[in-house]
Amino acid sequence: MTIRVLIADDQAMVREAFSILLDAQPGITVVGTAADGLEAVERAAELRPDVIVMDIRMPRLGGIEATRRIAADPGLDARVLVLTTFDLDEYVYEALRAGASGFLLKDASGVQLAEAIRVAHAGDAILSPAVTRRLIAEFARLGGPRRAPATARAERLTERENEVLALVAQGLSNAEIAAGLVVAEQTVKTHVGRILTKLQLRDRTQAAVFAYETGIVRPGRVDL
Repeated sequence: MTIRVLIADDQAMVREAFSILLDAQPGITVVGTAADGLEAVERAAELRPDVIVMDIRMPRLGGIEATRRIAADPGLDARVLVLTTFDLDEYVYEALRAGASGFLLKDASGVQLAEAIRVAHAGDAILSPAVTRRLIAEFARLGGPRRAPATARAERLTERENEVLALVAQGLSNAEIAAGLVVAEQTVKTHVGRILTKLQLRDRTQAAVFAYETGIVRPGRVDL
């Protein structure tokens, strides 16, 4: 399967460079580009890409609001990777809350960018444990849970699913979770799939954000 990618960045040189880098990668093709967030939303609806590489700071409509609109569109199933100049700045956290599946620095190599696109397309998290800890710290700084209505969805989970969700939110892979719980990796994969379905979430990254914001994982209590 070829992964179809849309690149949204207000700098023409960045759009061109990323297009060249990605088109050279096996299994990935750039289907279009956008010069701002508004155009990104329009082109996403038109082209139906699998993954959107989205700059955060753009004219007319920024990457965060563009991500929010794309994530809220039931007709779109695109994963969004946000681009930033600074590692996990304040805008990245808001982009993840808006529905992004992960982030990349603008100086990422073509290979790193391609790998992140493949991981996002597969629905896996693009957040290392170190980044996860910092996300929790940022979440705490911003004042704690802000999605109390979502608690009702969390109540649909079984005790084991809550346990798996907490471990996913700490940045652990299926293999690491399986080893810790002494179960088969396929069993963990099944649990994760059910969690995403019950919570109506797109991927592991969104599951992690959900866990922080509903209090399933609490700042200062994550042990990685």
